Amino acid sequence: MKLAILSRAPGAYSTQRLVAAAQDRDHEVRVFNTLRFAIDLAGDEPDLQYRGKPISDYDAVLPRIGASITFFGMAVVRQFEQMDVYTPNTAHGIANSRDKLRSIQILSRHDIGIPATTFVRDRADVLAAIDRVGGAPVVIKLLEGTQGIGVILAPDTRVAEAVIETLQSARQNVLIQRFIAESKGRDIRALVVGDRVVGAMRRTAIGDEFRSNVHRGGSAQAIEIDADYERVAVQAAQIMGLRVAGVDMLESKDGPLVMEVNSSPGLEGIEGSTGLDIAGAIVDYISSQVNFPELDIRQRLTVSTGYGVSEIHVKEGADVLGKAINDSGLRERDIVILTLTKGTKVIPNPRGDRVLAVDDRLLCFGKLESMKELIPARRRRRAQPKVQPLPEDPLHEHEEV
Repeated sequence: MKLAILSRAPGAYSTQRLVAAAQDRDHEVRVFNTLRFAIDLAGDEPDLQYRGKPISDYDAVLPRIGASITFFGMAVVRQFEQMDVYTPNTAHGIANSRDKLRSIQILSRHDIGIPATTFVRDRADVLAAIDRVGGAPVVIKLLEGTQGIGVILAPDTRVAEAVIETLQSARQNVLIQRFIAESKGRDIRALVVGDRVVGAMRRTAIGDEFRSNVHRGGSAQAIEIDADYERVAVQAAQIMGLRVAGVDMLESKDGPLVMEVNSSPGLEGIEGSTGLDIAGAIVDYISSQVNFPELDIRQRLTVSTGYGVSEIHVKEGADVLGKAINDSGLRERDIVILTLTKGTKVIPNPRGDRVLAVDDRLLCFGKLESMKELIPARRRRRAQPKVQPLPEDPLHEHEEV
């Protein structure tokens, strides 16, 4: 395999370990400075120039893109994708995970526990937002930040208001999250590769610090996580669109709560605490995918006019309810079930004798018109009680819309 690693820090521990792991397995590997690429769209096929010269063919690319170059880095990764070079972390997946609000919005759509979170822009809405997440103390987070930077614990409402107002005046967008007191300055980092957790550690904050990041002096201890935590970690990474990810979870009284999904997880802390060859697991996974990669269906299926992918939610009164898949009539309607989700269990390529029940979710590929007929009418949100309109804010009187 010929592997390209995108990194601006060739001397960093993670980059060196990945290079060594690839070389130990007799793969050809090269580290590229992401910022030295030029995206070439002038020819007949998508191409990349590196330091002014065309790059040779690569089988796979592993992005290690820092937050400061997210936009350009994603463009480079996307170009590799257009050139049919396999990557475990697509540009779409990196974009999902890099924006904290976007990632939480995506996870909230699925059966993934997250801390109660709210996002507001107007300072007049801050107090109500704090109440919605359970009141002070609250955690305030910048939308983009790594290694614990931009994460603040506000002990009371007045401090929270002041911090949020200060950050917003500096044109910073912030999230307000419930403080999970029972986590006691600890969290779990699970390293997901493909569809499994290859290593996990518990990070503990030092002293009065509530952020447990190793870069902030926290300690790390290898742990064996239970099946529920592993399921949540793998699902969170896959929902983001990542096949190599660090998933950070809090240990709450209600089970795992996902804080963040990191598309460029550091390897030093987790390899040091677990003694495992995490870099080797990543390289092995990429090598296994090169000749049989997963396809981005959003780009590939547009050529099939009238066909696509959709999710069918089995409700009361549905035609398919209580029937085995073979007897459901779906195949006769030109619909193929890719996965069947029952509660938290995802069943790929389900057998034809499985009986469909209420609240099953079917991820299907087939004729769009046929699938539309099976999707129930959109559920309307319950009407909210009317409230008296607030007086106009005089500061906004002259604001153009």
